[in-house]
Amino acid sequence: MSKPAYRRVMIKVSGEALMGTETYGLHAPTIGKIAADLIEVRKSGVEVAVVVGGGNLIRGAMLAETGIKRATADQMGMLATVMNALALENAIEAAGGSARAMSAVAMPSLCEAYARQTALKHLKDHIVLLAGGTGQPYFTTDTGAALRAAELECEAIFKATNVDGVYDADPRTHRNAKRLDKLTHDEALAKDLKVMDAAAFALAREARLPIIVFSIREKNAIADAVRGTGRSTLVEP
Repeated sequence: MSKPAYRRVMIKVSGEALMGTETYGLHAPTIGKIAADLIEVRKSGVEVAVVVGGGNLIRGAMLAETGIKRATADQMGMLATVMNALALENAIEAAGGSARAMSAVAMPSLCEAYARQTALKHLKDHIVLLAGGTGQPYFTTDTGAALRAAELECEAIFKATNVDGVYDADPRTHRNAKRLDKLTHDEALAKDLKVMDAAAFALAREARLPIIVFSIREKNAIADAVRGTGRSTLVEP
């Protein structure tokens, strides 16, 4: 990679991104590709924090519709994010990188409990994988990513999705949807564009954090997004 534009970044990876071609669970080749991509970013000198979702295993809001109390369902979703973080940690280590999984929900026999000062120290030498969301129910992992990005003084949030940016309509259902190269936080809110959920977006806007939305499906997607050469949408303060 060329000289990085950022000193420290937050990468938000959805649980669904880890499924690859599968319809549920984990796809080892896909996890390996994401691990290699994260390692490339770290080798460029950028400090990397990653918040991973759990939707490939459990989605709390949907599980709550089955009759399980929402708080309990969300707690189950938090456990799913820990499983994904451990899988990604293993893949990074297997590929020759260094990673540390940390959880907002304390489970010391599996990984470290999240603490801001410890995470900041780990970022100097490791890719830091942040699991457990915010540690509280009713908050998504998008909100967790925005919160941790602000806490850890990241310079940008990179949100990996299944599409190559933000569109003026859902490109999966609208053939004429147009991709936006750049917009402001206020424009995204006014147009009700689904960049992140409302709580996450409010946090990012307050912290004046730019959000770069890109597709995780492309080769070297994360590295290209961080160096600014990939196809993406910039949502800026």
